[in-house]
Amino acid sequence: MKETVLVFIERINDHDVEGLGALMSDDHTFIDAHGNQISGREQMLTGWRGYFEWFPDYYIEITDVFQEGEAFALFGFAGGSFKGKQSESWRLPAAWKASVKDSRVALWQVFADTKIPFEIIERNNIAG
Repeated sequence: MKETVLVFIERINDHDVEGLGALMSDDHTFIDAHGNQISGREQMLTGWRGYFEWFPDYYIEITDVFQEGEAFALFGFAGGSFKGKQSESWRLPAAWKASVKDSRVALWQVFADTKIPFEIIERNNIAG
């Protein structure tokens, strides 16, 4: 199970949307840092494609992983730059909650202060 989560993170860091889809359950649920929820693999693949367009160098660094059964708590950093502009880059502490069922990621939840990335998006005239 831990391997599934670590490969999922590798796919995020590789911006491999199809690879992410292969690791998601059909009823995969994504919850962002504001509590907004997206359910379903296909909807989430669309979401990842859009996010990688905004932040083409988005990455996750994991420093700690805790597991209890099918549930994982991951801690580290996330970063990237808007449209690849180094002047619009960010790196923030972040945490993720994940659950794995039948070797697929069923839940991916993000915990982070998104103020800096949202300010960058707003500065670049992108409506959220």
